Amino acid sequence: MDLGSSQSSELSEEEGYRAHLYRLLARLLGAPADQDLFRLLQNLDGDDSPMGQAIGALSDVAARITMEEAAQEYHDIFIGVTEGELVPFGSYYMTGFLHEKPLLDLRNSMSELGIARTEEAAETEDHIASLCEIMHGMITGEFGKPISLAAQHRFFEDHVAIWADKFFEDLEAAKSARFYMPVGLIGKLFLEIEGEAFKIAA
Repeated sequence: MDLGSSQSSELSEEEGYRAHLYRLLARLLGAPADQDLFRLLQNLDGDDSPMGQAIGALSDVAARITMEEAAQEYHDIFIGVTEGELVPFGSYYMTGFLHEKPLLDLRNSMSELGIARTEEAAETEDHIASLCEIMHGMITGEFGKPISLAAQHRFFEDHVAIWADKFFEDLEAAKSARFYMPVGLIGKLFLEIEGEAFKIAA
């Protein structure tokens, strides 16, 4: 399946693929899709693999709904009138409350890795989109120094895998999810692939 060219010519094909999936998930989960993202999604090519079929399903639904419908769905799932269907923060998934110890632990890990929160960030660092951006940046070397695969693995296990699989399952099954149903499936499958790949590389 084709997710476009990698951002760095120094990345292997596998690393480029990982980086692009994290970036795609971050963009889909961080804000409603704009015209450029819709165009990219509509041009994605799937294949017969489970992930390829999920990518194909997302491309298909992006061709059948409007940006306005997708934006409304984003609002219903993540924002709502008082609260959306899902609360996409690690601290909430792990403790039932926002701004709890998992967020502090995440900030400590980020500090150790030399990763700083951007000033324009609207959400706390444990938002699922933020975590996908961090994983993307660790792969592509955007934080000023190489992040080893072992360090990526530790971060993934400590701050992503521990809760995000449940989040993506909930997203796939969300009552309002049409556009975001295949997004949930892609996230769930990708975490499974990442977890197995890290075990093999260890």
